[in-house]
Amino acid sequence: MEPRLLENKREFTLKGFFFQWEWMLVVLFVAMTIMNVNLSEFYWNFDNLRDATMSFLDKAFIVLPMVFIIILGDIDISVGSIVALSSVIMADLYNHGVPMPLAMVICLLVGTVCGYVNGLLVVKFKELSAVIVTLSTMIIYRGIAYILLKDQAAGKFPEWFNFLGWDYVGGVPFILIAFVVFAIGFWYLLHKTTFGRKVYAMGSNITASRFSGIQTDRIKIIVFTLTGLMSAVTALFLTSRMGSTRPNIATGYELDVIAMVVLGGISTSGGKGRMIGAILAIFLIGYLRYGLGLVNVSAQTLLIIIGLLLIFAVSIPKLKLKQKR
Repeated sequence: MEPRLLENKREFTLKGFFFQWEWMLVVLFVAMTIMNVNLSEFYWNFDNLRDATMSFLDKAFIVLPMVFIIILGDIDISVGSIVALSSVIMADLYNHGVPMPLAMVICLLVGTVCGYVNGLLVVKFKELSAVIVTLSTMIIYRGIAYILLKDQAAGKFPEWFNFLGWDYVGGVPFILIAFVVFAIGFWYLLHKTTFGRKVYAMGSNITASRFSGIQTDRIKIIVFTLTGLMSAVTALFLTSRMGSTRPNIATGYELDVIAMVVLGGISTSGGKGRMIGAILAIFLIGYLRYGLGLVNVSAQTLLIIIGLLLIFAVSIPKLKLKQKR
């Protein structure tokens, strides 16, 4: 009796390759570029396109771990508050005499602890959805930031701190280099490691994953902790770019981050999506805002356009499913 061989790889086809969601994002990016070039003569300029990354890549650091969270079938809406709290504590410590490098390390620790608390609450109170848990911590973290600074601003950072948000390395913005490094790391973690495969398995069926021996609670805590850490990284870059901080910074960041992840083709029901799609969505939305900002399109109109893109992103897979049926 011949042994049976199981193959877990799909057969490669050109149709299957080119009908992936990521190619749709590429088409949208090209269409957006053509539109922006026609709207403004200042758009198609290398220096402008390069420098524009400084204005939207700070929140992109949070998108990377948020991909993991949404693949798990969860969500974290406290990330903007974690950014604010981490930034406020760093600035407050520096203004009270703590050396800036140490204050930056504490900023990262604060974000990591906030993310760990989120993960711990999510796994300890399974009867509550992650939305409810992180909504609560969102209010708490932002509230602590207001208690520390009230409505005041804190700043007067050393000049070298501006390097994170405004300086270049070899003609390339440092924030872009840092994002590429983190993006490669998170891509590898999701697609090339056992940890990433477990995340996909949990998103597809967490009960089956638990019975198959996967430590589901541990993985959730790690993912939420990573999200807190990357929120603190965002706090460093955002504070450097602004030159000061207030308790209300990063308001609405959670919605922008989730929009980028969903537009990138990550399924909100869990278990599906790829990191490259979310990365393409970051630059699509970032350059869309930059280009329309050159012609003074209002923020409200931008929100409508991004909302329409999200509806498009969510509806296309359902249309494909109906067509197959």
